[in-house]
Amino acid sequence: MAKRKDKKEKKDKPSVNPALEGFNIEIDSFGEIKTTYNIDDINNFLNENVEDKKLEEREDYKELKSGKKKQNPDNED
Repeated sequence: MAKRKDKKEKKDKPSVNPALEGFNIEIDSFGEIKTTYNIDDINNFLNENVEDKKLEEREDYKELKSGKKKQNPDNED
């Protein structure tokens, strides 16, 4: 009979973007997500490197992507 391979026997690390080198994410026995990076750092990385398909149709998408905020003339402080 052939031997079964244990799932825990070999954990290959996936290839990642160099900016995320050392990033690890796990879910513990209570269902809590444990990461090696701060969630804000992950969000900043995603904002810079991933296109948001839902926002592409907006007229002001290029301004949002570049980080410029469009001023609302109705809202004067």
